[in-house]
Amino acid sequence: MALRITDACINCGACEPECPNNAIYEGGVDWRFSEGTTLKTTTPQPPYVEDIFYIVTDKCTECVGFHDEPQCAAVCPVDCCVLDLAHTETEEELWNKKRFLHES
Repeated sequence: MALRITDACINCGACEPECPNNAIYEGGVDWRFSEGTTLKTTTPQPPYVEDIFYIVTDKCTECVGFHDEPQCAAVCPVDCCVLDLAHTETEEELWNKKRFLHES
């Protein structure tokens, strides 16, 4: 399943550079599938939230294929990067998403 950032976020930004999929964005910032991936889509998408960092569900693979654990959660000083129970995925689905984002 993807991860999400709770409203306990202190906007430190420690998580953003750790994401191998570039799935983490500052609040209020548009996102693109092409950022940090091999996809060519450049159409900006609206931000999920305005006031705290957020994780794009469709780009988050829980670091599968890159690291043994989600790096955003590992570096978050307030433990606000948590599993998003509203977006459950199997390990196979996460691998498929990783391949889609980086091998297309």
